[in-house]
Amino acid sequence: MTGPGLPDPRDALVDFLPSLRAFAMSLTRNRSAADDLVQDTIVKAWTNFEKYADGTNLQAWLFTILRNTYYSSLRKVRREVADPEGIHAQGLLVNPDHDGRLAYRDFQRAFDQLSDEHREVLTLVGASGFSCEEAAETMGVAVGTVKSRASRARKRLADLMGFAEGENALPGVDQALVAAMGRTGMQAA
Repeated sequence: MTGPGLPDPRDALVDFLPSLRAFAMSLTRNRSAADDLVQDTIVKAWTNFEKYADGTNLQAWLFTILRNTYYSSLRKVRREVADPEGIHAQGLLVNPDHDGRLAYRDFQRAFDQLSDEHREVLTLVGASGFSCEEAAETMGVAVGTVKSRASRARKRLADLMGFAEGENALPGVDQALVAAMGRTGMQAA
């Protein structure tokens, strides 16, 4: 606030820059950090000049802003973790358990709606890891029949689950685990 006939205190900011920089250097002990701190202080003072009371000590007001800015940044830095490669952040990422269970339940319901032939071929070729030739021998049919049934079974399963062509039925779920669960008859929790 400036009254009529009184000088604008913003004009005096430049006079305090050397003492602000010296104070910032005493706190940070780093030229670059001190310059940044002084700049932040001036910006905060400029944008909050309506809070400055005319006739009070402008230098003390500026030093208070600088000091508070410095200690606020220290508190912020203490809460931060240096993680330039993202290793720490990656360790914090956890996929929710329920998504896999819900997706597996949806898969199981859709799989149960398939014909016996389709379930058989998907179990042999998909879950058990048989080659088409091995599955054909096991089922007593031609290799082409196995390939055709497997293709139709995958398409039908995707349709039942509402997936677009090529979309992963269980995103984020280890496909080897799904295959093992199918082999052993385990149920997802």
